[in-house]
Amino acid sequence: MLELYLVVGGGVLVVGVAAVALRRASDASESRRAHEAAQEREPPVELGETCDFGVAESADHHAGARVAVGKVEGFVLFAEDVPDGVEVGDVIRAEVLSVDRGRTSADARMLGRA
Repeated sequence: MLELYLVVGGGVLVVGVAAVALRRASDASESRRAHEAAQEREPPVELGETCDFGVAESADHHAGARVAVGKVEGFVLFAEDVPDGVEVGDVIRAEVLSVDRGRTSADARMLGRA
């Protein structure tokens, strides 16, 4: 356990900081369980399918292009061809281009706003 010592009015106050480390470990475990569960189910989208989803974040794709990241039934989609005006919270329509090998995410192409 990590301890933080604070001097308070001539005395020493010891504060445990293990809760932060435990929370991070818990978050990592939860993320790992969600990833494993996603690998065990069929993706909720199919190649060529058009779907609408809310943009949860923008990111730089490994190819260098800006992508909109969102989810359909907990399944992660990375939509390419996203214009600069699209922001977090916008709902877009995209066509599914490919599903990753682990079946936990898919690449898509933005068709427009939903």
